[in-house]
Amino acid sequence: MKPNTPLISGSLIPSPRMSARCGGQLHWVSRLLKVPVVVALLLFSAPLFARQQDDPSPHSSAQLISEVTAVVPGQPFTVALWLSMDREWHSYWRNPGDAGTPTTIKWVLPEGFTAGEMQWPYPTRIEIPPLMDYGYYDEVFLLIELTPPSDLTVGSTVTLGGRADWLICTNICLPATESVSLDLPVAESADLDPNWSRDFEATRLSLPAAVDSWGLAAWHAGDGYELVVTPPDDRQLGPEYPYFFPRDEAVVEPAGPQVVARDGDSYTFSFTESSYAAGPAERLRGVLLLPEGETWDDAGRHRALDVDVPVSEAMQEAPIRPSNAAGSVTLAMALMFALVGGLLLNLMPCVFPVLSIKILGFVNQGGEDRFKTGAHGLAFGSGVVLSFWALAGLILLLRAGGARLGWGFQLQSPAFVAAMAILFFGLALNLMGVFEVGNVLTRLGGRVVQPSGYGDSFSSGVLATLIATPCTAPFMGAALGFALTQPPLQTFLTFGALGAGMATPYVVLSMSPPLLRLLPKPGPWMETMRQLLAFPLFGTVIWLVWVFGRQTGVNGAAYLLVSLMLLGLAGWIMGRWRPLSISARARLISRTVALAVVVVAVGLVVRGSRGEAAAAGGLTWQPFSQELVQQLRAEGQPVFIDFTAAWCLSCQVNERVVLTSNTVETAFEEYNVATLKADWTRFDPDITEALESFGRSGVPLYVLYPSDLGRSPMILPTILTKRGMLEALQDVTNSGLQTSVSKTSR
Repeated sequence: MKPNTPLISGSLIPSPRMSARCGGQLHWVSRLLKVPVVVALLLFSAPLFARQQDDPSPHSSAQLISEVTAVVPGQPFTVALWLSMDREWHSYWRNPGDAGTPTTIKWVLPEGFTAGEMQWPYPTRIEIPPLMDYGYYDEVFLLIELTPPSDLTVGSTVTLGGRADWLICTNICLPATESVSLDLPVAESADLDPNWSRDFEATRLSLPAAVDSWGLAAWHAGDGYELVVTPPDDRQLGPEYPYFFPRDEAVVEPAGPQVVARDGDSYTFSFTESSYAAGPAERLRGVLLLPEGETWDDAGRHRALDVDVPVSEAMQEAPIRPSNAAGSVTLAMALMFALVGGLLLNLMPCVFPVLSIKILGFVNQGGEDRFKTGAHGLAFGSGVVLSFWALAGLILLLRAGGARLGWGFQLQSPAFVAAMAILFFGLALNLMGVFEVGNVLTRLGGRVVQPSGYGDSFSSGVLATLIATPCTAPFMGAALGFALTQPPLQTFLTFGALGAGMATPYVVLSMSPPLLRLLPKPGPWMETMRQLLAFPLFGTVIWLVWVFGRQTGVNGAAYLLVSLMLLGLAGWIMGRWRPLSISARARLISRTVALAVVVVAVGLVVRGSRGEAAAAGGLTWQPFSQELVQQLRAEGQPVFIDFTAAWCLSCQVNERVVLTSNTVETAFEEYNVATLKADWTRFDPDITEALESFGRSGVPLYVLYPSDLGRSPMILPTILTKRGMLEALQDVTNSGLQTSVSKTSR
């Protein structure tokens, strides 16, 4: 195949749920801090795409093939998008796993043809520790059923085509695209194409199949899902159990353990819930793939079983089994798991940066006597344990009211995620020395500006627990799964053990003078270390903003980012005009301005928490295509086209201020104007060609077509106003466009 020099080695886009995704080797990037790698990718994107223009489908090729030799009018038939890849290069399944993007095709079909959904053969596991991807090596046939119209003329020829886009990866990733087409005659009957019939047959056998003789049931339990598989009377699973490929993203953790336990005649598969899940899924969908040589049906044909079952609430209290247990977990085992899990929680990405800062606090306390240092450690540990108990009580209370909650449930709330992002952002600014406020932040940040009481150490423990909630350490899943299915006493004991495990290193350190003496003495190095530790917190903020964006949409993420910028401004004001260096009047003015900025920031967070729908109008926008424009105009309907992009700030302002306003939307509906959106966020040659036809090379561009095919379109100004928009609509629908150029050029 075509040679291509790798442009980026190592890891690329790390998150499976971001707008631009890619899979690569991520051995050293922790799951929590994957998102910041995108910034590095953007720095290399220009040469990457420049290279892609020379070779649009590197290390791979695409071809459109037909199962039949001719098209029969009105009779559905199957085609395949055949991807062929160089050795050791792979593309992705419909759910790419932890990283990657699935293959797509944008059809260009003759009038009257319709295309069904892409049918995906079962994938291969692509293990990139600590991540797991799903995809294909060598080659894959992706089947699509096409339905022709019944009025085709026998003897004519039809051209089927489209543009295929996929991601081709090994230790680097390269986006690939190729235009595919296929000419077929129209005939009264058609035969199977002997050149491809075996490939189509083999591909159909690799599609997941529903086998009614196997019983399936699923429910959500604790921090994951359980799938119960009941075989027919004369069947049982072999010693090597099947592997489950989840069909939907953000449901099952791709790299999580898949535990199988036999319970009588049934088999229970336990899966960890995705850390990106907004809540329990309504259905569990995916593919159960048997080992090579085994099949689900008696005919020995289907190795992949289609799973599509509702997630039942009837057994939601059932515990998730631990990774090495075939039986139940005892209280003693749960307490041991909780203690060890609490200890390991200190090493998790979201906890370790903050609690490592706490060590600097012990360095600051090096001059205090042994009793005071130990008392501070006990106060910190008490704050941790009591916070875990408070969290357990809240979970039990809400579950008693019918809510289905588990560890980290609060992260399902956009408001809580936003609050966490603000908290981490404030901590990071404080560590950078932008501002100083209160004792809790300064104590946690490792800076002691005055003697601090035990209440501050206790508050630091509460804050540390709050920060720990996004993370789950090894052994915690089994302990929590047990705790949330037991009476309150066992639940509180287990959560207390978690807190004790998390607090133990700091309590032991504070009460051990020999260990304290091993810490370096206070000095200028602490200021450098304190500022350096702010950067992992900024990374966590990026992750939280991304989670918030997943919950509320890209607009919600934008609101949160703006609010963080305003909070940074408020922190700068407080740090620039410090209380001890200014007059009382200046102090009052600076604090009032900072408070006003904070109020605006909080208002933006509340606005963003309402989600994408809150920012969008009620009008229906259709995707742009030149064929649709001609069709609508031929039907006598005016057409408005919004050439826009997510990265175009002017476009977003025009959309929110003018196009989605009630006045303009009402006018669109009153004048029966079809609204089309040409989204140029990602490169689209059709939109580029349309822009060039109007003498433009970028967005925004607003075009208003009259229904009369003999009239020219109106080009609207790049900065829209409601009044100008309404006048343009009246011109198009009432008196035509005789004066459109003069009116819109003002």
